[in-house]
Amino acid sequence: MSNRTEPLPPLTGLRHVIREMRYHEASRQWLGFILCIIFVAVAQPVEWALYVSTPIVVLGVCVRLWASGFIMKNKELATNGPYALVRHPLYTGNILIVYAFAGASGLWWTFIVATIFFVFYYPPAIEYEDRKLSKIFGDAWQDFGNNTPALMPSLGGRDRDVSGNWSLKTSMVANYEPVIAVLLLAAFFFTYSRL
Repeated sequence: MSNRTEPLPPLTGLRHVIREMRYHEASRQWLGFILCIIFVAVAQPVEWALYVSTPIVVLGVCVRLWASGFIMKNKELATNGPYALVRHPLYTGNILIVYAFAGASGLWWTFIVATIFFVFYYPPAIEYEDRKLSKIFGDAWQDFGNNTPALMPSLGGRDRDVSGNWSLKTSMVANYEPVIAVLLLAAFFFTYSRL
């Protein structure tokens, strides 16, 4: 049993194996990246779909870059920048990126695969992160978590201050995000060569 599932009710057999897989962070991260590469490899791009997908992938990469410059994992509760809008902006960026790759592929089934991937991995990832941050940051997290949506910014409600000090050093050194951004964009724009 991993430390992510340790406080959850015990399961046995196949249910235990599936739950452990759903909570396994490295599998989620690598599989998301591999899905993007597969979507490019099998792509049969349609020009209009590729053009529509391009700003979506750029937005997803920008959201991740923006978030990565604010987060100090497990050391400081990030509530500025994109964290003022959603609790998990890195996940929001991931969703935009993978769906953009699916759209750029020109293949309908890639959306089904992407959706299965997100439904399988992201609810447990959000549950774990919320539980972990609640344990680390206590009341500060409870207030933040109760007033900030998980993935989609609310269209109404209170004004949110997205100011703060974004740090390239934090983004690069602590989170390696600029490198990830370049790799993702390079893979995405390779799809243009398949037109």
